[in-house]
Amino acid sequence: MDKRFAAGLLLLLAIPALADQVVLKNGDRLTGSITKSDGKSLVLKTDYAGDVTVKFDAIQSITSTGDLNVTLGGKTVVGAVTTNGDDVVVATKTAGPVEAPKASVTMLRSPAEQAAYEKSLHPGLWEGWAGGLNLGYAVTTGNSETESLNIAFDAARTGLHDKLILYTNSIYAVNDSTSPATTTANSIGGGARYDHDFSPRAFGFVSGDFFSNSLQELTLRSSLGGGIGMHAIKNAATAFDLLLGLNYTHESYGSFQVPIAPATTPPTFTDYPAVTHSLAGLILGENLTHKFGKSTGLTQSWFLYPDLTQTGEVRSVFALGTVTKLNKWLAWQNSFGDTYVTNPPPTKLRNDMQLATGVSFTFTH
Repeated sequence: MDKRFAAGLLLLLAIPALADQVVLKNGDRLTGSITKSDGKSLVLKTDYAGDVTVKFDAIQSITSTGDLNVTLGGKTVVGAVTTNGDDVVVATKTAGPVEAPKASVTMLRSPAEQAAYEKSLHPGLWEGWAGGLNLGYAVTTGNSETESLNIAFDAARTGLHDKLILYTNSIYAVNDSTSPATTTANSIGGGARYDHDFSPRAFGFVSGDFFSNSLQELTLRSSLGGGIGMHAIKNAATAFDLLLGLNYTHESYGSFQVPIAPATTPPTFTDYPAVTHSLAGLILGENLTHKFGKSTGLTQSWFLYPDLTQTGEVRSVFALGTVTKLNKWLAWQNSFGDTYVTNPPPTKLRNDMQLATGVSFTFTH
């Protein structure tokens, strides 16, 4: 036999030995690189079919050619993995072979997956963000001449035990069919909230919110607060939080005039001076997020801010939104918001509602 042919044949025979192997209970044999497992399923990266996912309880035996990170009953060990009947054997370099039932495996990761997991626990300041920029624009011509623009931005950075949320929203609308043109909406708001888990169910939070609304003569409302919260529901599809805390609010309303007899010469007005409020209040809130399938997500929140300095005065902020992904970076979004105050300036309404729709440019980093 030609020596070169024999060497090539030996090399081909050796290739499977260099790969991880998974043998199923039905006799199928899979080769590739074991990527990860959560104890319920195992992912094997193959050259011929990409990532292959198999049920963990359908596996007869596992043989890895390199080290894997394995969690067995709460203890994590590192080493090459083999099986011995219904047991998993991890050949560690320091403690020798560690053997445990396959049913006790709750995590298995390749070195690359383990490195990515550890990095996710302590992401850099600019890492771990996900969010979107929402744009909505509408225009009418003919019997009516109107324009409206809605711009919103939201982003969240989620760590293992904390979460930072940033958001802003603005809406502007004008009616050009009147002379002069009439502004029918002009508001902008934004804020941030930071949550930190103390336990799987309990967390603390601090928040800051800022809002202005020219049609209500609200120059700026600043609200700073903090408190405790509870993860009432927390799973892959749904998160529902309850929050309780205290806040300090400072709000300024500008001066304005209301015509009494505009037809007179000169017109007669009633003057309302600028007003400033500083108050302490409670924070009572709930926050819900839910995923419908792989493409649609819903967010909803409702916060009440009862005034502790003036009994009976309260502010309510309700928000509801949906986002449906069209592809990796484009989505369709709808949002509804309602802000209610019990003590607006004279002649101004207590409720301000906003409904907007448009496209969303999503991102992850």
